Amino acid sequence: MAQVYLSLGSNINRAQYIRAALDALAGRFGELQVSRVFESEAVGFQGDNFYNLVVGLQTDLPVGQLALCLRGIEDANGRLRSGPKFSARTLDIDILTYDHLTGTVDGVKLPRGEIVKNAFVLQPLAEIAPEVLHPVEQKTYRQLWDEYDQASQKLWPVEFIWP
Repeated sequence: MAQVYLSLGSNINRAQYIRAALDALAGRFGELQVSRVFESEAVGFQGDNFYNLVVGLQTDLPVGQLALCLRGIEDANGRLRSGPKFSARTLDIDILTYDHLTGTVDGVKLPRGEIVKNAFVLQPLAEIAPEVLHPVEQKTYRQLWDEYDQASQKLWPVEFIWP
């Protein structure tokens, strides 16, 4: 079984779609590690604030099949792909890491570059996997968060109950 970390985000009916994604992931993969949910401003475009979190799970699906499964969960939750890359969305699920794989695997770049670029990914990842090493940086997620310019992006935890 591979250890996988995913980022989840939504800025349309945020609580509804995050809960739906967590339900779908738990139904498919079983036990989940779930970070707190954070609210953040949209990055890359003007839009409503996002809810973001990181989920850890184990799977026997290869990377490509996992990516298709996640795309199916997004689509089942009204994800539209016709707009610009940086735009409002009901649900966004990205594979951050898959074990310690690096490079492009089945069309998925691993680890995802957003880990070290965006507070809304790095802080929740450091929360649930503080001692795990980033496969390229060779630093723990806690170290990476401690070194991150935490004033560069606004991010705050929100009350969120699941299940």
